[in-house]
Amino acid sequence: MAEYAAAVDQGTTGTRFMVFDRLGQVVASLYEEHSQIYPQPGWVEHNAAEIWAKTRRVIGGALAEAGMAPAALAGIGITNQRETVVVWDRRTGEPLCNAIVWQDTRTRDLCQRLMADGLEETFREKAGLPVATYFSGPKIAWLLHNLPGLRDKAEAGDAVFGTVDTWIIWNLTGGPQGGAHVTDVTNASRTMLMNIRTLDWDPELLEILGIPRAMLPEIRPSSDAAHFGLTRSSGPLGGEVPVCGDLGDQQAALFGQACYAVGEAKNTYGTGCFMLLNTGPEPVPSRSGLLTTVAYGLSDGATYALEGSIAITGAAVQWLRDNLGLIQTAAETEAIAQSVDDAAGIYFVPAFSGLFAPYWDMDARGVIVGLTRYVTRAHIVRATLESICYQTRDVVEAMQIDSGIALSTLKVDGGATVNDFLMQLQADVLGVSVVRPRVHETTALGAAYAAGLAAGLWTDLDELRANWGVDRVFEPTWSQDRREASYAGWKKAVERSRAWVDD
Repeated sequence: MAEYAAAVDQGTTGTRFMVFDRLGQVVASLYEEHSQIYPQPGWVEHNAAEIWAKTRRVIGGALAEAGMAPAALAGIGITNQRETVVVWDRRTGEPLCNAIVWQDTRTRDLCQRLMADGLEETFREKAGLPVATYFSGPKIAWLLHNLPGLRDKAEAGDAVFGTVDTWIIWNLTGGPQGGAHVTDVTNASRTMLMNIRTLDWDPELLEILGIPRAMLPEIRPSSDAAHFGLTRSSGPLGGEVPVCGDLGDQQAALFGQACYAVGEAKNTYGTGCFMLLNTGPEPVPSRSGLLTTVAYGLSDGATYALEGSIAITGAAVQWLRDNLGLIQTAAETEAIAQSVDDAAGIYFVPAFSGLFAPYWDMDARGVIVGLTRYVTRAHIVRATLESICYQTRDVVEAMQIDSGIALSTLKVDGGATVNDFLMQLQADVLGVSVVRPRVHETTALGAAYAAGLAAGLWTDLDELRANWGVDRVFEPTWSQDRREASYAGWKKAVERSRAWVDD
């Protein structure tokens, strides 16, 4: 009997496969990284074929290590890096180019033209999003313009587009042999192409960007009892496992954190940092630099959220490791940062891909300010961790303005939450309690919940809420004066980073 729900968690740096029991506890897990490709400054790419190969390996490996048969799975969900674009040949299943990653800024000129033409308000009104290099739509438009022959193939329906969830679902359910070409409302809401109210592709937005509807997937609920499709016998799960859950990674974390009531919020610490606030059954427009997005879609309709998206948080720690060689592993940042009392007056604004929420400045670039001869490696490491917390406060401030809700606690998840010093620092910078759940990988848990809910493993949201439990609560210790003085310094540093790139 099928007693478990599983999830493929395909993130920016790697792919994880996890299996959960009815209590939401992990019973199997395996992770592998994939290559990061940087063809030129500002460009970030992934090999979609490599991602699918890694997906197959972690699924097969996790089940083998647990001694578990695919028949034990009631359903499988997908969660993914959201705005990354994959384009492939429907007949052969081969990607037509590398995937363009959400961090990529090659569409800057296109986005500036859209804004110069006065179209930003159109996208905000219809899609709930500002015009920015972050989102999928401009990336598709760039490929259609720059990849020879792509437009003809797209208009004929032979070249198809998908965010990474669509790519994985298509392959799991048969690929060129009848794979399901679908996405869910959360991923579609990140493209700049879906109407946030009708939950369908918007003809006017498609026309503005010149994108043929024939290349777009069908939009489905995040938890779909009708199933997207069944796995095929040739795949890593064998045949007949329902694929019935699909959520963008940040929405999956919200779902896994059981933030089902209006006003509940979570923050995920990964490559970037993403805070979502449940706003209920109606979209809430933002005037403070946040995104209006779909939180999740069930059979009875969609729930909406306000989101603050931060491009570079965990990626800044990777930069310390891979580019500067200041650390060997991310884990050692905790001890290094604790070895000094403060950051010696320096601030690090990691605007490598511009600034996302709440600034939306494509022309910002990274800066370290306040340097003196006194500054050491430890101060730079601490300033990197502090930058994660200050960027989160920027989003919290905007969220309170838009929603009118004063945050009292913040649920947190993601890989960086194992760093106790970082979590304490976050509580100090915000001045509110930071709550870490027992299951840190709530992104995969949320996708598994969506699949298990659709497959009947769980009956309703209350049953999922009962599974959520606290691991640790971090209470603020800084004085109000220290908190506000430190944040004022951060705001000055942000201003130094802005409008760095000249036309």
